[in-house]
Amino acid sequence: MTRLEPWFPNPGRKTGEVWFEGVDDLPLLIKFIFTSEKLSVQVHPDDEYAAKHHQSRGKTEMWHILAAEPGSRIAAGFRAPLSADQLKAAALSGGIEELLEWFEARPGDTFFIPAGTVHAIGGGLVLCEIQQNSDITYRLYDYGRGRELHLDQAVAVSARTSYPALQKPHGDVLVASRYFTTSKLAIDSPRRYVPRPDGFELLIAIQGAGSIAGQPAKAGEAWHVPLGTSPFEIAGAMTLLRVVS
Repeated sequence: MTRLEPWFPNPGRKTGEVWFEGVDDLPLLIKFIFTSEKLSVQVHPDDEYAAKHHQSRGKTEMWHILAAEPGSRIAAGFRAPLSADQLKAAALSGGIEELLEWFEARPGDTFFIPAGTVHAIGGGLVLCEIQQNSDITYRLYDYGRGRELHLDQAVAVSARTSYPALQKPHGDVLVASRYFTTSKLAIDSPRRYVPRPDGFELLIAIQGAGSIAGQPAKAGEAWHVPLGTSPFEIAGAMTLLRVVS
């Protein structure tokens, strides 16, 4: 996409991802993803497979939909179980796209994608991705764009079954997993925020503007809450994702 507002200034060129960096050795990686066309069909390994192949960690992730053009979709898992041979043949022929389970994606929807779940993101979407801090991706199909495929590795780690990726919130909690828990905070008046006493914690502004601990904050920013941080105030009219692990 070339339009990134209101999260970031429009760059005047096509931009697909914005990564948040700045703190070393983060267990999680946060991205804003902007799609104008379908992304590749891919899968990520779990921690066990990654360790056996001398990689630091696997990759479980979630997507929270920020904006969606009408009819935008994401894929996760398959409509019916597949054998390893069937998956590889479908990837080679391009038929894999028709075998995937496609979900309509609307603003406010949340999708959870455990390691091993074959998935794809359609065009016309803006989403916040929260994932284990890993860059291991095995590509199964790329719509003939000529990039490298990783069929043997992908088939080895793929679940090859259906998966209910669309999540139903439980109160403010969007996703609760062994790797991270993400909840949504709607701020419309000053609020005293008490950080957790242990673990990793982030606040991601996805809508509106205000202040965090007395500092200006707006959509498109991610705030790291270091261990030992004292309670502070969040004010303004903002929607935040709170991520802990």
